[in-house]
Amino acid sequence: MAKLGFIGVGTLGAPIAARLAAAGHDVAVCNRTRAKAEAWVAQHGGRAVASPAAAAEGAVAVFTCVGSDLDLESATVRAEGCFRAMAPGTLFVDHSTVSARIARQLAVEGKDRGLLVLDAPVSGGESGAREGRLSVMCGGPKKAMAAAEPLFAAYAARVIHIGGAGAGQQAKMVNQIAIAGAMQGVAEAFRFAQKAGLDLDRVHEAVSGGAAASWYLSNRWATMREDRFDFGLAVDLMRKDLGLALDEARGNGAAIPLTALADQFYAEVQAMGGGRQDVSAVVRTLPE
Repeated sequence: MAKLGFIGVGTLGAPIAARLAAAGHDVAVCNRTRAKAEAWVAQHGGRAVASPAAAAEGAVAVFTCVGSDLDLESATVRAEGCFRAMAPGTLFVDHSTVSARIARQLAVEGKDRGLLVLDAPVSGGESGAREGRLSVMCGGPKKAMAAAEPLFAAYAARVIHIGGAGAGQQAKMVNQIAIAGAMQGVAEAFRFAQKAGLDLDRVHEAVSGGAAASWYLSNRWATMREDRFDFGLAVDLMRKDLGLALDEARGNGAAIPLTALADQFYAEVQAMGGGRQDVSAVVRTLPE
């Protein structure tokens, strides 16, 4: 059993921390909204603490899963951030989806303090976290990977070391770019089938076994048909993630025009009041 700190028990952080607690670890949790941390403790045990620094006291590893670069900076290097309370040799794992820039910044800050730092965004969503089948994309030194892998086993089905600091966040951008294109394609295919008056079940059966097969075709065709969008990756979060990818592309010269177009469609969904809906709500922007 290891003593762990976990900062950010939201949609993804809560089930990840829960699986660490279920694996027998002593988990201290901290959340910007303290009531969430206390609710987590009531359900899973452990301790709710008042600050990221308190979560890190005596911990062999500290995890963060927060919403933005500013949130992550606040949780780590600002006043009451966890870095100030972490002893040399402590593992730091960030499961947030943030910029590669801040991942590299924290790698430098952490190295100066003798910490083992990984940027490790995840894919698989809330259900993947609950069921222990997340994919983790990691950037950082091999020594940090070796320290983290036994802990990842509690909640991840696939862990890939991509490269140095920031590479995990860049890989997550690749993931979101691919999702944006795949989801847009499935939404347009769905509306085309409707407009053509085709039997949607038969069309799905016909195309899902061939080259058109994808996770979104398998999992969102039926829910789009039922106008159900109250689950999954929220449009607001997807726009945040695509913004990170577009910023990175501007810096490295990558051309991602489909991603830029998909971002515009998601902006339309937000304007329609669908910011908290699943990304499959992009079908709502296409005339029935």
